[in-house]
Amino acid sequence: MKFVQIIDYKTERPDGMNALMDEWVEQTKGKRTATHSLVGKDRSDASHYVEIVEFPSHEEAVKNSHLPETDRIFQEMVALCDGMPSFTDLDVVRDEQLNAATARRVFDEICVAGNLDVIDEVYAPDYRDHDVMKEEETVTGSDVMRGDVTRWRGAFDFAFRLDDQIAQGDDVVTRWTWTGTHQGEFMGVQPTGKKYTMTGTTTFRFRDGKIQEGWWHYDVVGLMRQLGVF
Repeated sequence: MKFVQIIDYKTERPDGMNALMDEWVEQTKGKRTATHSLVGKDRSDASHYVEIVEFPSHEEAVKNSHLPETDRIFQEMVALCDGMPSFTDLDVVRDEQLNAATARRVFDEICVAGNLDVIDEVYAPDYRDHDVMKEEETVTGSDVMRGDVTRWRGAFDFAFRLDDQIAQGDDVVTRWTWTGTHQGEFMGVQPTGKKYTMTGTTTFRFRDGKIQEGWWHYDVVGLMRQLGVF
């Protein structure tokens, strides 16, 4: 079970705290078990900070705390704080990446199920699309997805398998495998009734909870080869 430790402290020397964190990161390379660290500053109190540190499990967090570098940095941290920091230990019972969930809706509800009404729910009106199959480097407007989905669904009865997904900041990257049965004209090729497969990666950039920009990279050459174009 994923584990999170929340460190609550006050300091008038944030630069010193940042330098300590940089030093700890450098000295614990290859040894630390922490996977993610996030520091926030209180808007109403500039001396109040909260650090959230993520670990794969409580057991891994214990290993991290036993590192000599961690103990030494902690002692120096206390010296920079106004009072003793407080610690809250949490077992993570729910971890929902909201942008990642929205990205999955594109593949499941829009592309596969063909529910085009969802486009207005998840895409910004001025969405910018980058697609390896398009002559224009950038196409703007959420309607571009309606045309793309309609064209692909008219040519193939297809499904996506989402192989991997990484969310970082405003970006969500999805690695996928597409499998489709050729049932309509596509790129000048008449329907063959055969099943084809290709792999690809899609990166979505979010703004205010909606997809603002998308990059579609996929093995179109491999698909064309399967279709007999090459």
